[in-house]
Amino acid sequence: MIKVTGIGGFFFRAKNPEALEKWYSDNLGVTMPPKSYDDMPWRQEAGTTVFQPFQHDTEYFGDHNKQWMLNFRVRDLDALVQQIRDNGNQVEVDPEVYPNGRFARVYDLEGNPIELWQPGGSDPS
Repeated sequence: MIKVTGIGGFFFRAKNPEALEKWYSDNLGVTMPPKSYDDMPWRQEAGTTVFQPFQHDTEYFGDHNKQWMLNFRVRDLDALVQQIRDNGNQVEVDPEVYPNGRFARVYDLEGNPIELWQPGGSDPS
């Protein structure tokens, strides 16, 4: 079987794309596509990526009107949470440490859920 090699992009609608681009850059370091081919785009590190559909009525995403949730792998959850809070955002850190790591939740400017994951335990990332 021929398989895809990874996620090449994540595209979604936004009410204010410019403000949302700035939010992701300022809070998570995810830069938007470059304006020319001479500039480098944001690159992710190799590691585990979970691709999982959820039931349409899941509570996991929060707002039932949200159809997706991003999960970003991070090296230092505590430091990133502090950075996001220093930028004036609320972040909820899950107090439980799971076999595959630690998690936190933040919402972007348009209320989209963002899960932050610091791999740990038996996860190979």
